[in-house]
Amino acid sequence: MCTAATYLTKDFYFGRTLDYDFSYGEELAVTPRKYPFLFRHAPSIFSHYAIIGIAHIEDGIPLFYDGMNEKGLCMAGLNFVGNAVYHDPAPGKDNIATFEFIPWILSQCATIQEARHLLERINLIPEPFQKNFPVAHLHWMISDHEGSIVVESIQDGVMVYDNPTGVLTNNPPFPQQLFNLNNFMSLSPKAPSNHFSSKLDLQPYSRGMGALGLPGDLSSQSRFVRASFTRLNSRSGSSEEESVSQFFHILGSVAQQRGCCQLDNGHYDVTIYTSCCNATRGIYYYTSYENSQISALDLHRCELDGGGLIRFPFIKGQHIFWQN
Repeated sequence: MCTAATYLTKDFYFGRTLDYDFSYGEELAVTPRKYPFLFRHAPSIFSHYAIIGIAHIEDGIPLFYDGMNEKGLCMAGLNFVGNAVYHDPAPGKDNIATFEFIPWILSQCATIQEARHLLERINLIPEPFQKNFPVAHLHWMISDHEGSIVVESIQDGVMVYDNPTGVLTNNPPFPQQLFNLNNFMSLSPKAPSNHFSSKLDLQPYSRGMGALGLPGDLSSQSRFVRASFTRLNSRSGSSEEESVSQFFHILGSVAQQRGCCQLDNGHYDVTIYTSCCNATRGIYYYTSYENSQISALDLHRCELDGGGLIRFPFIKGQHIFWQN
């Protein structure tokens, strides 16, 4: 289970948590402008926007979990099990496998409006990367500094929704997640007033009581409410350090700790990593469950005119700064 979010100060930020019970061996991957994207049912692309993101790399091919391109467009795929429905290849459509979807969009589109245009012909198909790689059931958030959209492939086809919250979690489908926020319209970052009865002298006895009723569990619907409330009410300075720090605090509100979400196999969901992309400057920040120190990779310090995949190891072990 995962959560994605955006944040805007002087620059535009995008990121996500990846919550799961085990790792697939993540790496940071950069696909330079001439890295060949060989799609299964669509024309190959040999010249495109550079992309940076976290991926599982198999046979030299990055299977992106999320990423941003050099123009500042960002995209993440999140689990959508039980609701995602893919369709067989269809004539007159761009038939794209789910593992191809992130590079299909980020390689070609500079803005969310360009992505909308490309999505008009999209058909997401149930083709696995390999026989031993089951098809992932996902939905996606695509964002730039102008806004966000959610893409869901369901029984009726591919749906594209405006996302005014700048947040995405998992189930249920996005329209129901958005509608559910009506149940929490009384929440506020301010101290509450007494609406219970004018006959009683009721007073707040603690700070933060305006948020009484904010869900605290780890379900995807509750995380959507909590992350939306945190993100929409978040305030920080506009410097890079303040903005990045605040973004990690926003996603920290929905982080999962080992032991709190037990699965049927006896494993536990944890937040394997949290990412924060400064899409304006092309910097990819991340932390891992084992390492809370922020690591960073600057896309524009890489050789972007080449054709070979650029790989960076995922930093895990805890890094502690000793002051004496």
